[in-house]
Amino acid sequence: MMNIKNNVQLVGRLGSEPQVKTLDNGGKMARFAIAINETYTTKNGEKVSDTQWHNIVAWGGLATIAESILKKGTQVTIDGKLFNRTYTDKQGVKRTSTEIVANELLVMSFTKNAA
Repeated sequence: MMNIKNNVQLVGRLGSEPQVKTLDNGGKMARFAIAINETYTTKNGEKVSDTQWHNIVAWGGLATIAESILKKGTQVTIDGKLFNRTYTDKQGVKRTSTEIVANELLVMSFTKNAA
């Protein structure tokens, strides 16, 4: 059985081009954010649209794929796990960021300018 203790599946569109870094060991890391739009109707009949942004981190081969084919607006499915990262910002304030570390990436559709 697959590991379901920490598993996230998301479908969304990239908000910008992936930011890719080549590490000292030659490996790659890509960071990008995807937007997930949901529309619902309130009990008063009003349609409401809500957008949630999720930060994605891809390593190795997935980072290479992200760098070569993902563009702003590309719709992707991400399978991964939640990861909480703690850091200190430039003002010395301790911050926490929640990211999704991608295990799998599936391109659902391209924008007119992608690929």
